[in-house]
Amino acid sequence: METFKRVLSFARPYGRMIPGYLLLSVLSVIFGVVNYALLGPLLSVLFDNPDVSAVVERPEFSLSLDYCTAWFGWLLSSIIRGRGIIRGLVFVCVSLVVFCLLANVCRYLSQRILVVLETRMMKNIRKELFAKVASLPVGWFTARRKGDVLSSLSNDVAEVQNTVAGGFHVFLREPILVLGFLLMLFYMSPRLTLISLIALPVSAFIITRITRRLRADSVETQSLLGRILSQFEEAISGSRIIKAFGAKSYVEDSFEQVNERHRRVSRQVRSRQELASPVSEFLGISIAAGVLFYGGWLNYHGQLGMTWPQFIVYIMFYWKVLEPAKAIAKSYALLQKGLVSAERIFRILDEPEAIPDGKRPLKEFRDAITFDHVTFSYEDVPVLQDVSLTVPKGQTVALVGPSGAGKSTLADLLPRFYDVQEGAVRIDGEDIRNLRLGDLTALMGIVTQETVLFNDTVLGNIAFAQPGATREQVIEAARIAGADAFIEALPQGYDTNIGDRGAKLSGGQRQRIAIARAVLKNPPILILDEATSALDTASERLVQDALSRLMGGRTSLVIAHRLSTVRHADRIYVIRDGRIVEEGTHEDLVANHGLYSHLCSLQDFS
Repeated sequence: METFKRVLSFARPYGRMIPGYLLLSVLSVIFGVVNYALLGPLLSVLFDNPDVSAVVERPEFSLSLDYCTAWFGWLLSSIIRGRGIIRGLVFVCVSLVVFCLLANVCRYLSQRILVVLETRMMKNIRKELFAKVASLPVGWFTARRKGDVLSSLSNDVAEVQNTVAGGFHVFLREPILVLGFLLMLFYMSPRLTLISLIALPVSAFIITRITRRLRADSVETQSLLGRILSQFEEAISGSRIIKAFGAKSYVEDSFEQVNERHRRVSRQVRSRQELASPVSEFLGISIAAGVLFYGGWLNYHGQLGMTWPQFIVYIMFYWKVLEPAKAIAKSYALLQKGLVSAERIFRILDEPEAIPDGKRPLKEFRDAITFDHVTFSYEDVPVLQDVSLTVPKGQTVALVGPSGAGKSTLADLLPRFYDVQEGAVRIDGEDIRNLRLGDLTALMGIVTQETVLFNDTVLGNIAFAQPGATREQVIEAARIAGADAFIEALPQGYDTNIGDRGAKLSGGQRQRIAIARAVLKNPPILILDEATSALDTASERLVQDALSRLMGGRTSLVIAHRLSTVRHADRIYVIRDGRIVEEGTHEDLVANHGLYSHLCSLQDFS
């Protein structure tokens, strides 16, 4: 119930809409009740019941159902006596059509209110999810399958819309409908109605037993769907590797196992969902048959207390009670699956902010960046141990060492992709955890080995760093990055769409667009993480020239495996097993004949 209330809270402000919805729903029920109540007079007119024209005196006004029934009987009797049976039949039929129209107009207007609530709710859920995902730390994504996240963003939201939000009218309107028709049933025959209500708790118990297992099965279904989406994403992003290694059969077999398991569990869930409605209908028909038998028994003994047209209307009312009751039972079964999806969404929304924002503003970078006895671990795996170094303003500091030594992790601590467990990272002596995160990242430009581009134009990807930049500023940034020549050679120049992740470009071209993006931002601090390691020699030279122009006059933290790219760094730190083992200039480290000198010899570089 708490989950349902929380889902409903996303439709706020809904308080001002509920009274109108309830009023329209009540009017719809009233008109619907009158519509079916008119069947009694219609049957009486059709079969020339002498009681129809027997009401001579107009009843005295009172706010009661008896007065309404008596007044309509008097009006119909007056029409038949004055104008004949056919006019009476026309009056009843026109009344039937009018009240049917009024009932459906009110129902439509009430549904429009629910549509407003539903669409507002789904918009707000998606908005909250997107904002949350955008604010979550990098480490959160590395610990989860991408398919599970995508499943929550797409399938879980759709499931909530189809079941929870889509079932609002069932849980808000149908109970009013049931109540309205039950009141009429009690008015017409309290004895018959009480007998029929005795069986309702039995029906509710059976439906609950059927749907109890749905939640557990739905949890597994959604989890399996996340795995399916993950495998789809891996098949798309890794299509070249799959083909290169002839692994098509392997990935297909792995996918088929998960897909088959999802099919079996989904079949169980759907079977239970579909079972709720026919069971509810069967129980309703069984109770209706019991009511018919009991009514017949009372009539046989002269104790029914109503004419046979009235008894037919009573059965029609009872049948109208069964329809919304069946809808509620089916929606309840669907709701169990929808609430599971809602809980998965709320687990993401309730994730704690692992990187809390600081309070102090940071307007400029004046002096130096300091890593002060930094220690960091991924869960229980130590990565950095008591690392201390300084990056003075305007200088280039390089981090080199074997793979897995902790170089990229150290760089990731500066923009606070992660926070240190011990020690501190400081800018101008201030712990960056005390600084506003937006101010901190505004000072930095990052170029990584894995270039992140978007399915947009070249212009859009470069201007991503500065949304308000002019076309001339973008072109100038591309020129500085050495990208203007190949961009102008593209079919639509700067307006060319580069495809998903820049797939229409070469590696060197993608990297130069990323550099142009950093140039446009014009940050005082640069982080270059293996920016040229994935490129061929020709592309590397072009990109390195662009990086040199970008680094001019800026404070740069450079991570490199190719040591030729960092030989002119002001300071080089050699990291191994999470510790700094050497530091100095290129010439000093080569002369030291330590790890750096050994790495240079392996690359045939000195």
